[in-house]
Amino acid sequence: MRIRWVLGAVVVIACAALVMVLTVITVVNSQHRAESDMIDHVSCEAMLGPTRPGEQRSGVRQATNLNEEQLGTVSLIISIGQERGLPPRAWQIAIQAGMTESKLRNVPYGDRDSLGIFQMRPSMGWGSPEEVLDPQYQVNKFFDVMEDVPGWQSRRPGEVAQAVERSAFPERYHEWEAMAVHLVEELGEVDDAAGCGEIEGSTVPPNGAADAAIQFALRERGKPYVWGAEGPDAYDCSGLLLRAYEAAGVTLPRVSRDQYRAGSMLPVEQAAPGDLLFWAHDTSDPNTIHHVAMYIGDGKIVEAQQSGVPVHTRDVSFDEAGMLAEAVRPGV
Repeated sequence: MRIRWVLGAVVVIACAALVMVLTVITVVNSQHRAESDMIDHVSCEAMLGPTRPGEQRSGVRQATNLNEEQLGTVSLIISIGQERGLPPRAWQIAIQAGMTESKLRNVPYGDRDSLGIFQMRPSMGWGSPEEVLDPQYQVNKFFDVMEDVPGWQSRRPGEVAQAVERSAFPERYHEWEAMAVHLVEELGEVDDAAGCGEIEGSTVPPNGAADAAIQFALRERGKPYVWGAEGPDAYDCSGLLLRAYEAAGVTLPRVSRDQYRAGSMLPVEQAAPGDLLFWAHDTSDPNTIHHVAMYIGDGKIVEAQQSGVPVHTRDVSFDEAGMLAEAVRPGV
């Protein structure tokens, strides 16, 4: 009898140990899959693409106004970029720079001794006048300098164009962002140039800061809404997100209208957990934004909505009345 009892105990212990091992393996595999998903989604280049309401459509319209010479310049930029093994982001940067500097035309004049597509100046070491009027030379030279810009692969394309050109008017390079994306997609035959299509409906935060911000905001559920409050006992909509991202090491402006301009923009349908969603009285005018919330995945947001309603999560639809067409990814 005692022998059977001992054998039974040994079997029970062995089974328990096996269950524990299988549980550990399952947890490790789940963590590995989550980490793999995170790596995949980090590749999303959210800085490519429209940055203001309606800009995607305006980019298409702008592209249809280009003539044969201008389209030829775009094709040359793309083909040289491909030959050099550079990604679509590099082509976009060059297109935006060329459109800003010369409207993508190889002009034999410019400010002081500036010449060509990118208005390169021989006196500043860009090459001889003959070289900087040679389209092949110009494009390759632009890419040479661009590749020396620190972090060019992850910075906003117009910002990199400015770093190459060193213009006195840095903001103007952003104007052609949407058009350049459209041209990269059409002439470069690139599907989803923004690289964010794969995260549509994602439940995986695109980076560690987003995950930390989500966890902070979720912990604040149940605290009251108070206009102008920034925590820790109460919040308004932008105050909640200010503190959430502050806890993640990312600084956001105080009010929702400024938060709209404090990160990389992407189509709202491609929002990933941690991205900010905005509502406005006039969706064509970001200056009328009146509310901001954080997308947390699975069609849900966390928000501090209004007086009498504590911080909470709720279902959201990307075609809700008043929602802007762009989501914003802070810290990118």
